[in-house]
Amino acid sequence: MPTKTLIKDPLNLIIVGVGGQGNVVISQLIGNAMVRAGYLVTFWQTYPSWQRGGTVINFIRISKESQYSPIIPEGSADIILGMEAMETLRMLVQFGNPSVTTIINPRAIHPVNIIGGEAEYPDMDKLIEAIKELSAKMWVINAAKEAQKLGNPMLANVILLGALVGSGTLPLNKKSLEPVLQERFPKMIELNMTAFGKGMELVGRV
Repeated sequence: MPTKTLIKDPLNLIIVGVGGQGNVVISQLIGNAMVRAGYLVTFWQTYPSWQRGGTVINFIRISKESQYSPIIPEGSADIILGMEAMETLRMLVQFGNPSVTTIINPRAIHPVNIIGGEAEYPDMDKLIEAIKELSAKMWVINAAKEAQKLGNPMLANVILLGALVGSGTLPLNKKSLEPVLQERFPKMIELNMTAFGKGMELVGRV
């Protein structure tokens, strides 16, 4: 069961990455867990999950009292989970505010204009510093690296989910996510729970 109530109602969460990273899966897992816990959840996605390589932004709004519009107003994000560094900074510029919490996966996925040599990807250290300056709290979670250690790169999104829950920004805990992960990954539940626990560990919550 959740350990506390919402830090704000509605709670505005943005998950951003590129198509194929698994950010839609994270959004669905969070939404399912929050609904199971008795919350009202609205969800909106910029592009279909099959559009690989393009920016995918998922808006999740969570409330105990009302079913809100799925569109988060600019400057109103409470939490931004960024699965790609440059896209995270873009979201912070548009939706951030002085109290926003950011979790970033320091991974660079180059868009077409950079691959074609028309532009250069920003320096990762400078990107992270800029993200830090725009965030009240920030965690850098190298989910791709940790997933490789566990033997499956697809676990990166579950590691980030664990980090999100471990950050204390959602009224969820490991126990409340276990049935959701069991339903989604019935044949790999132990490995996914290990990945989830690793994410919690990386933000200092176990």
